[in-house]
Amino acid sequence: MRFRFGAEGDLTAPSEDRLTVGDPRVVDFLAALARRLLAPAVARRFPELGSLGYFLRPAELTRAVAAMQRTDALVFPRGNVFHLPPANVDTIFVYSWALSALAGNHNVVRISSRSAGAAEAILEALNAVDGDPVIGRTQRMVTYGYDDAITAALSRWCDLRVVWGGDTAVDTIRRHPLRPSARDLTFPDRTSWAVLSVPGWRAADPAARRAAVTGFANDAYWFDQAACSSPRTVFLVGDGDPAEVRAEFLELLLDAVGRRGWTVDAAMAVEKRVNAYGLAATGAATALDLSDNRVTAVTLAGADRAPRRWIGAGAFPFARVDSLSDLVPAMNRQDQTVSHFGFTPAELHAFAAELGGRGVDRIVPFGSALTFGAVWDGYHLPSEFTRLTVIQP
Repeated sequence: MRFRFGAEGDLTAPSEDRLTVGDPRVVDFLAALARRLLAPAVARRFPELGSLGYFLRPAELTRAVAAMQRTDALVFPRGNVFHLPPANVDTIFVYSWALSALAGNHNVVRISSRSAGAAEAILEALNAVDGDPVIGRTQRMVTYGYDDAITAALSRWCDLRVVWGGDTAVDTIRRHPLRPSARDLTFPDRTSWAVLSVPGWRAADPAARRAAVTGFANDAYWFDQAACSSPRTVFLVGDGDPAEVRAEFLELLLDAVGRRGWTVDAAMAVEKRVNAYGLAATGAATALDLSDNRVTAVTLAGADRAPRRWIGAGAFPFARVDSLSDLVPAMNRQDQTVSHFGFTPAELHAFAAELGGRGVDRIVPFGSALTFGAVWDGYHLPSEFTRLTVIQP
């Protein structure tokens, strides 16, 4: 086990290391971390760290603490929290850990040995922050291999186990029992979509269209389209033939990808090709556009043939539907985020109401799919990371 910051020692902290909800020592540490992540040199190398730094700004931390407070009960930390984040989204562990630490919990976060790039930059920033010694004694970032003994011990230690990374990861971790008073907070396999209003696109001015596609590109390419909230299938919504809308969208997308210097390596291009041919072979796809490795467009036979599995970075199946209502029967609990452009608030509210909670946890504009919030996958995380004591005189 390798500790990334803080001294080694017993994971059960003494009484002098107790933290409170919104503990000033934690707030100061997180704010100092935000300043390092927002430094221009860091943000230029890893743009996603700019969003993370913004999330950790003092004003945002104040709002997060306020969301934990209650008028009908006293709010306390949940206790010990064990986080198992995914390797393919290398910033998610900070969001999960930061909210838990802000709630006053003692945390152990297992960092995958496969994490690199932005994750390493975050760990360097964590090590460089000069915080109160209590942070090092109560907050641990650790790396270890597939060691069931360590995972089992940490599972017995914790009051809350936070498991990210898909159905297989959740099932694997759940083999290690928790003590009776503890529980799991799980983030299994999720799929996310994009919806584009054909009349809304036509009514938008060129600048708005370009800005929307730039936001869509950020949503799709920052994590190689592998994040749970990354858009995959694009649904073109509206009457008539949307061919010219799709063509302009793809042209602007290719331009946005080019301006950002994003590329798709040969191995990824081959995987996308194999997966796209697989969709065609099963009849799910009726046409493929493989002319550029960076953007692969797939024409689906219908909205009901939209794939829920990851195809590859820069792969975008397209399907046309008359209205958002046509998508409702296809949505289920696996569906997380719907990013949108060109719809009125009334149309989006009607869509959510018709879904009735059966699927889709977030409906956000293009460019906001990856923006983490206190409510994620339908959980209000400030509540999940705290416990309540009710007093009735």
